Amino acid sequence: MPTERLTMRRIRDVLRLKFGQGLSERAIAASLGLGKGSVGAYVLRARQAGLGWPLPGLDDDGLELLLFPASPTVPDPDRPIPDWAMIDRELRRPGVTRMLLWEEYRAAHPNGFAYTWFCVHFDAWKGRVRPTMRQTHVGGEKVFVDFAGDTIDVIDPVTGEARAMKLYVAAMGASNHTYAEAVATEGLEDWIGAHVRMFAFLGGVPKVVVPDNLKAAVVKADRFDPGLNRTYAEMAAHYGTAILPARPRRPKDKAKVEVAVQVAQRWILARLRNRQFFSLTELNAAIRRLLDELNMRVMRGYGASRADLFATLDRPHLQPLPGAPYVFARWKRCRVAPDYHVEVDSSWYSVPFGLIRQEVDVRVCGAIVEIFHGGRRVASHPRCPGRRSHVTLPEHMPSAHRRHAEWTPARVLATAARLGPSVMAFCETVMADRPHPEQGFRTCLGVLALTRSYDVARLDAACRRGLSIRARSVASIRSILQTGLDRAFLDEAPEERPLQHANIRGQGYYH
Repeated sequence: MPTERLTMRRIRDVLRLKFGQGLSERAIAASLGLGKGSVGAYVLRARQAGLGWPLPGLDDDGLELLLFPASPTVPDPDRPIPDWAMIDRELRRPGVTRMLLWEEYRAAHPNGFAYTWFCVHFDAWKGRVRPTMRQTHVGGEKVFVDFAGDTIDVIDPVTGEARAMKLYVAAMGASNHTYAEAVATEGLEDWIGAHVRMFAFLGGVPKVVVPDNLKAAVVKADRFDPGLNRTYAEMAAHYGTAILPARPRRPKDKAKVEVAVQVAQRWILARLRNRQFFSLTELNAAIRRLLDELNMRVMRGYGASRADLFATLDRPHLQPLPGAPYVFARWKRCRVAPDYHVEVDSSWYSVPFGLIRQEVDVRVCGAIVEIFHGGRRVASHPRCPGRRSHVTLPEHMPSAHRRHAEWTPARVLATAARLGPSVMAFCETVMADRPHPEQGFRTCLGVLALTRSYDVARLDAACRRGLSIRARSVASIRSILQTGLDRAFLDEAPEERPLQHANIRGQGYYH
């Protein structure tokens, strides 16, 4: 970088000590805390201007004109003025510096201007051009994204209701190449979808995405350590890019997209203000046509269009797109309930029972619900289309719950039949007396469990006695066994029931 020019007061001190006091340049440098080369350069300029000490009644402006004369308005063929727009474009390429460009300029024009003049006049040129050129961005490095403040309506063709659509705008840092589309909301799903389509439009991925601090992007706005939305961070990881939110209340951090939003509002929304649209697809088709015109339009400050600059500055340095676009997924933090289920969209999904009371991360993507604990996936379920549903995997249940869940009416009766006909008849009677067969499961399972303490034959006899006295509980069967009342029924064969069939007349036919 060039040495910053001294103030006129300091230059007067140099000239006074040199021409008035006759000190050497080394002594002047030591006295004023300057470099010996800087002192020599100012003394040389003074001699070339014919100045001595005392100065001939010059104010600061007059002295500056003599020491630093303006460059000629008509460039010398051997000393041409550089093409500042070209210099600015080249500085956006990775690794290109002012020193390199000046060396190339001097190689082409050996009598050209010095490096200090080159830098000073380039900065002066940048101060006169459009504000969008004040920041230097490396090609392919950054894309700036935001929502426009103005909206545009889409009319429902059935109800006639007008809904305000949001305009999503993105601008590349080096080329100002712009992308815009209308979305229904500023919510997370529309925000992520707009990014996915923006990357496809660019044909590659910049190294950094610079958003504002809207809720869809940043859950905790902080100047030094912003907290990103988990879905937004996952999308960035999928595309291999980084998210660098602008600092809160610092619009200059994303000046590129601020100007791009203004241009999009004037070039796109203003031109569509008198048109009516009846679908978001129709609106975005109209936006795309105007967007292509905007990117092909030649910018006066550059002498080239955004599309041309994008092709030469940004496009060659973009990272390749992944094999498949990112699929939107929501993340949710949940605590596992005592019934080892987590609630997602008013439905409940099971996790291994050992995670009861633990916090887990739930990822909802399309028709799949995935549950993670400690970064490891512990469960995956198909998503319930309805509400108030339970999805439970047997392997997530404790062994006792699993055994209970595996019982069905048919299995209960089959097990009871293996123990004896009276046991099966008792279980049939219990389930028939309940409004729902499942309500009799507990009683039936309790009766079957008595085989752990009593012989199967005694249990069958106890059930036979229980049927005769119209008993319907486990307590009654247990009492019969404990008091030995079943023994009177041990030698009795079970009463055979008459065969019932539509083609058999029965004994009542003959009386």
